[in-house]
Amino acid sequence: MSFSSNAVTGVVPVDVIRPLSGYEFMKALRDGRFPRPPIANLVDFQLVEVELGRAVFAATPGEEHYNPLGSVHGGYISTLLDSCMGCAVHTRLGPGQGFTSLEIKVNFVRRVSAETGPMRAEGKVIHLGGQIATAEGRLMDADGRLLAHGTTTCLIFRLPERPGEAETAK
Repeated sequence: MSFSSNAVTGVVPVDVIRPLSGYEFMKALRDGRFPRPPIANLVDFQLVEVELGRAVFAATPGEEHYNPLGSVHGGYISTLLDSCMGCAVHTRLGPGQGFTSLEIKVNFVRRVSAETGPMRAEGKVIHLGGQIATAEGRLMDADGRLLAHGTTTCLIFRLPERPGEAETAK
């Protein structure tokens, strides 16, 4: 199934997502067959690699991502890690399944600034259960130096059957 949109960014309707495995959906996002999610433009990152149990985002921080102390805000770094870890989990889900982050833990190990240049955030699934999944993520600079790392716990749920229906864990 494909979805066409003239929008560069947007939200893919759940009835389009429901029949796809998480891996199929993530590949379609990576390949541009679905519009980029709005957060991708806000934070300025791109999904560049997808495998079963793995997702990689590329981003280059700029001064627009700075905190008042002149370095990249921890929320920017956390968003990159949350995205790569959550999308890694998503690649392992079956048709009709979705997820949400229950918690994330991030360790900042190096200062990040506009001078850091291109970065890669790589997420990998650690465990996939019936209702709970865990994943780990690493944020690296172009020279392979670790900038931050983290873990997440995600709740897996059934996507709603009808538009407007509340998602519930089953």
